[in-house]
Amino acid sequence: MKFVIQRVRHASVTVDQNVIGSIQKGFLVLIGVSDADDRSVADKMIRKLIGLRIFEDENGKTNLALKDVDGQLLLISQFTLYADCKKGNRPSFTRAGKPDAASELYEYIIAECKKQVPVVQRGIFGADMKVELLNDGPFTIVLDSDEI
Repeated sequence: MKFVIQRVRHASVTVDQNVIGSIQKGFLVLIGVSDADDRSVADKMIRKLIGLRIFEDENGKTNLALKDVDGQLLLISQFTLYADCKKGNRPSFTRAGKPDAASELYEYIIAECKKQVPVVQRGIFGADMKVELLNDGPFTIVLDSDEI
């Protein structure tokens, strides 16, 4: 599983010209699921996501977590995080999770995050989404379940 976490001042996702999710200060998280992932992997990733201390404290040090700043989450499914570009110029996505299993894990991640974060917004799995954000920093972290 891969999470691309961007600390944002605000972010939104639009489908068919309708804003379906919008947050203020918090994290925009692009979520990639592989066939090897399950709920235990998701739980590990969620713990790390929620606990990340990448907001500035009163001394300007990145020492505060999402809960410390009343941060919000915008969670977007992103199978292209598993693009394989080793051969040729056209990416292969064979490492991405099958849609049914990946969708189920995406929904699980959303539900679990809602238990810990008061404001959790989302995209639509498999939809053509337009994502807008104001990256704060910019501050972007890539979490890979194989590395944590």
